[in-house]
Amino acid sequence: MAKHSLPGTVDTAGMDIRHMPDSVLIRPSILYFGTPVVLITTRNPDGSTNITPMSSAWALADHVVIGLAGGGQGLANLLREGECVLNLAGVDQHAAVERLAPTSGYDPVPAWKREVGYRHEADKFALAGWHALPSLAVAVPRIAECPLQLEARLCHALPRPIEAWRATAGGYTVLELEVLRIHAHTDIVVPDTQHIDPSRYHPLFYVFRHYFGCGPRLGRTFKAEV
Repeated sequence: MAKHSLPGTVDTAGMDIRHMPDSVLIRPSILYFGTPVVLITTRNPDGSTNITPMSSAWALADHVVIGLAGGGQGLANLLREGECVLNLAGVDQHAAVERLAPTSGYDPVPAWKREVGYRHEADKFALAGWHALPSLAVAVPRIAECPLQLEARLCHALPRPIEAWRATAGGYTVLELEVLRIHAHTDIVVPDTQHIDPSRYHPLFYVFRHYFGCGPRLGRTFKAEV
């Protein structure tokens, strides 16, 4: 295995770069390098609710961008209805999330999902053992057990090909959502403020197809308000 140590002596930070960690070129099958698990609730054509577990999401200001593979009921619902709730899972929900993971709201299940073990599930709330709560700004219910619940409206949708991953999935779609209302469990909110207490909020993370929680706090940025 070839090593990639850098030549030279000491860099400006005082590190001897002759002893930098070695690295190798790799090509992993997926790039889920560590993002929160989001459970997207959307409304089915018959008025029932679908729950889509996913981990491709990032936030900036009051907008959240997500990515969903094609051929799923959640994506179809979101594009049709233009709204959803982003329910952020807590660490104690990993087992329920995994019960939902191999299920699809579509019946019949799309071929590419069926090939890897997905099955149809009509009542995902019952399967997970969760409870629905009404939302304020959208028609879709929230998941009561999730510590954070973000009501959102679809702003933009950008379909993209997905040949590099699975051509039969019908591509994926990048969706930009505007967050309209935010619900938080009382025990993770700093009393008498609008702030989440990061020491009491324990999101569930998806890291290369494994579930992890947060480690101990290492510090705070200069922009932290609490």
